[in-house]
Amino acid sequence: METASLSEVAPGTVLKLKGDSPADAEGPQAPPRQGVDSPTPQHLSPIEELPKIWLPRALRQTYIRKVGDTVNLLIPFQGKPNPRATWTRDGQALDARRVSVRNGDRDSILFIREAQRADSGRYQLSVQLGGLEAIATIDILVIEKPGPPQNIKLVDVWGFNATLEWTPPQDTGNTALLGYTVQKADSKSGLWFTVLEHYHCTRYTVSDLIIGNSYAFRVFAENQCGLSETATVTSDLAHIRKAATVFKIEEFAQRDFSEAPKFTQPLVDCTTVTGYDTQLFCCVRASPKPKIIWLKNKIEIQGNPKYRALSHLGICSLEIRKPGPCDGGIYTCKAVNALGEASVDCRVDVKSGSVSTLSRL
Repeated sequence: METASLSEVAPGTVLKLKGDSPADAEGPQAPPRQGVDSPTPQHLSPIEELPKIWLPRALRQTYIRKVGDTVNLLIPFQGKPNPRATWTRDGQALDARRVSVRNGDRDSILFIREAQRADSGRYQLSVQLGGLEAIATIDILVIEKPGPPQNIKLVDVWGFNATLEWTPPQDTGNTALLGYTVQKADSKSGLWFTVLEHYHCTRYTVSDLIIGNSYAFRVFAENQCGLSETATVTSDLAHIRKAATVFKIEEFAQRDFSEAPKFTQPLVDCTTVTGYDTQLFCCVRASPKPKIIWLKNKIEIQGNPKYRALSHLGICSLEIRKPGPCDGGIYTCKAVNALGEASVDCRVDVKSGSVSTLSRL
């Protein structure tokens, strides 16, 4: 009888040597005498290739399918002469009404047209050749969506919050739950909005609810197949009532921007030529808006057609139209409002001659 070392066995399979009978264990015995009617001894053909099963990597872990999916497993193997392949589930023969098996010379196919949860179990492929046997084990799990959570109730409502409590579903869909999804809907719109997903506890407090609204809540269970087909809805509404506390709003203190006049840009001394218009500029800041008064040699010149005074956004200007020798002197800009006054001075010199003459000076 031929044997195989462990290094010759394909991954995911177990190679077993069928045990000899107790009579074979006692040692060699003389062949029985053959009579006239004794059958002719049969000689087993030698094993040219040890039986091996090449289990795909994806099947070395639990093979998960959803209810209604097709299960189609192709398991290649080897052995010479052709070995015999057989399938079992949990140590029992397969139900031919649910499972179809096709065995070839080099592979075996396990086929289930529409898987059901009852098809879950440990499937075993055995490839036998002579006294040797290779075994591969495949765990198949058929799952479906879970049932809805049970016994949801509204535990407490206070302020802007509502506390919910529920129990796990009776049917988890043949697999572990991934969590719960909590939704809320106000009685005015009736639209459902998701508050929380993949939550693992069975108690949760919903916050940030709007005063004056009434809310209903529902909870879905979730597993690998998705959310449960239906949800459990609270029988009572959570009424978010306005608290009796009266909030006193502090009065807004208006900032006082009042300010006495202050010149941010003073007048600058200048020299001009007879007959050429000249302008004087300065900047003032004040609140309320100040009154601007121009003086020449401490005498007001308001209303004099020879002068043109302008004030816009705190910029004050005085235009001296075609000045003559008598228009030179000390010019003063005074700003006055209810909080005070301020003034700036400058000297203006008027010289006769051309502009070129002035530039040489």
